[in-house]
Amino acid sequence: MKKLTLLSAAFLIACGASAMAANPFSDVSPDDWAYQAVSDLSSQGVVEGYPDGTFKGERNMTRYELAQIIARLMAKEDQLNADQKATLDKLAGEYADELANLGVRVSNLEKKVGNIYWSGDARMRYLSDATMDSKTGAKKGDVWDGRIRLNVKGKVNKDTYVKGRFLTNMYFKDGKSDDGQTSMDQLFVNHKFGDFQVRLGRQPIVIGNQKGWLYGKAIGYDGAQLSYAKDGWDAAVKYGQFNGGWNEVKGKSPIEGADFFAAAAGYKSKAFKANVDYLKFQSKTDGIDNPSIIGGGIDIPFAEKWSLFGDYYKNTNAKTDYDTGWNAGLSYGKLNKKHPGSFDLSLAYFDVDREVYFGGTILQTNYLNNLADSFGSKAEKKSSKYQADNLRFWNLEGDVALLKNVYLHGEYAFAGKAKHGEDPDDGWTLSLNYNF
Repeated sequence: MKKLTLLSAAFLIACGASAMAANPFSDVSPDDWAYQAVSDLSSQGVVEGYPDGTFKGERNMTRYELAQIIARLMAKEDQLNADQKATLDKLAGEYADELANLGVRVSNLEKKVGNIYWSGDARMRYLSDATMDSKTGAKKGDVWDGRIRLNVKGKVNKDTYVKGRFLTNMYFKDGKSDDGQTSMDQLFVNHKFGDFQVRLGRQPIVIGNQKGWLYGKAIGYDGAQLSYAKDGWDAAVKYGQFNGGWNEVKGKSPIEGADFFAAAAGYKSKAFKANVDYLKFQSKTDGIDNPSIIGGGIDIPFAEKWSLFGDYYKNTNAKTDYDTGWNAGLSYGKLNKKHPGSFDLSLAYFDVDREVYFGGTILQTNYLNNLADSFGSKAEKKSSKYQADNLRFWNLEGDVALLKNVYLHGEYAFAGKAKHGEDPDDGWTLSLNYNF
């Protein structure tokens, strides 16, 4: 939308706050239809021109520029009437992300959109599951399913909030026991003090730089977290009990109920992003042999939209030599769910041993489930003809925004090679996702 048109709308919000002001811009004539709006808003400090003294009113205004105007109007809120405040509130909610990037205090934004926030996402997915049955070798088969997640966040005060999430799974083929049932898979309280935050309750956990390929579950653990973030650095320590791992919707997972301690640290700059992770199981629960996993990852952007990435992890307490996992890949682009046409694409190579992988990967092909389970009973820990000690494969992954807050996600796992097991077939998935 043209700059003059938007400025006239802003004037309607702020009109009456000041008297007619002198024209500050050389390219805005008293004969222009938006002269009064531009002049008055300039005198109030709501709009600014360019260093050469021009306003450039016929140029399209960006969301960032409009957010600047909204921020300045927010500072003059006490001069507005009820209708003007209501209009400003709607604008502040719509441009909350841009306002936050401008450094507008979060507490001020929260006043505009209320103390209760609702958001969520929905997914319709098809999965060609290449996971083999450990005894027969039969493929798990095709999966048609859906999922709806509804988030609610309540502000207690400027430093404290409570967040919960409702989850509903639907199976359009081969329904499971939780088909259509709604449960709360997250509920935690978060308190900030200075550069630190403490979190208590049922909360997600991510292990692995690349979207949590090693472990990344929203239904992660019950426990506590202390985190720190400042100037590109971040760190966190966590203690609790896992509540989700291998196929948790099918029943109790092998790691469910296992106590653990975890620590993570990272640094992000324009040149690179790096992280290190440490995870230590505290007791033998459901046959778990106290694994101790350490590793990290790095992401290096180059050119305009390209990035190199990789991870490496090792189980230092493994009982066999199959105790490492790593991946390396190349990515292009960046998905912005609010911008139709934006996309990302990545290709990575994985080499993963069974002793480092404990389920819960964010990779939607379930390809890593072809590894033997090292965290169950003694019988389950052994590789079989169809469950391998080591798995190597390529994974192609991409996203594209079709409409605002609507995007398509796809993955293709191929060229799989198993050690002490049969090579799995290719697996792929395609899903349509909505954010609201």
